[in-house]
Amino acid sequence: MSPVYEGTLRLVTELILGAPAGRPFVAAIDGRSGSGKTAFAQRLAEEISCPVVHTDDFYLPVDKRVPEWEKTPCANMDLMRLRQEVLEPFLAGREAVYRPYLCGEKTYGPQRRVPAGEVLLVEGSYSHHKELAGLYDLKIFLTCSLDVQKKRLREREGDHFPAFEQTWIPLEEAYIARYDIGRGGLLMDTTAWF
Repeated sequence: MSPVYEGTLRLVTELILGAPAGRPFVAAIDGRSGSGKTAFAQRLAEEISCPVVHTDDFYLPVDKRVPEWEKTPCANMDLMRLRQEVLEPFLAGREAVYRPYLCGEKTYGPQRRVPAGEVLLVEGSYSHHKELAGLYDLKIFLTCSLDVQKKRLREREGDHFPAFEQTWIPLEEAYIARYDIGRGGLLMDTTAWF
């Protein structure tokens, strides 16, 4: 990893660990596809020894989505379930229990438990949505250049890249624009990170 990445990791670690004790601390990492959200969240969780919950576990089953959901930012997500099953219990000092939705299998997976603790990371697109506003102590938004985004997504998604270019990237960009995502938190450009 680059020195910029390592420096950013240290900065965020210090911000979280330096927060006043006495109540749970929740940080949300949102950003563009291919910006490094998952990798950064995993590395940060290792540094501070805390759990990570992924918004990808909170997709709505296709039969529960509104018609033409592909044209509406966040219409494929069940953010109220994330709020009620994970964030509210964790912030109340209780264990959270949820079942991730497995898109490939079109069913819910086995229960996952998030123990009561001091710090929780929520990672993924739509984690900064207004339905979750007010629940975070720290919001982090990752971005990168369009060229780097496409390069990373081609490498990661292979034959599935066209779906990102045609559906997921436009939906995320509409979400970012509609809700002014990226303001009011830490904005990090990951173009030179990897």
